[in-house]
Amino acid sequence: MSSNKLPYEKYRVAGDLIFVSGQLPIDPTTGEIVSEEIKAQANQIMINISQVLEELDLTMNQVVKTTCFLTDMNHFEAFNQVYAEHFGERFPARSAFQVVALPKDALIEIEWVLSKA
Repeated sequence: MSSNKLPYEKYRVAGDLIFVSGQLPIDPTTGEIVSEEIKAQANQIMINISQVLEELDLTMNQVVKTTCFLTDMNHFEAFNQVYAEHFGERFPARSAFQVVALPKDALIEIEWVLSKA
């Protein structure tokens, strides 16, 4: 599944659940963080997860849980605006935490749990 050289898979299937590794705001064509701005980073993560969902023949309605890691909770409101735009009116369960740092100096990372049911 994973083309990276790090010791993890892009996702793992366990019954009807699919656990997706943390998504960073990386442009898949360049391998770099898309921007230093939180909304652009959040949007790129949503683009990246959309590609995973398409690969699995799933939709955003099948996202049942997200765990969001932000390096600065002052970005929380702007992040929520982008997040809400991509989910519409049906949101998954969610946790959000501030962390000291993320890989590649990203401002945000999101882990996903999907349901095939």
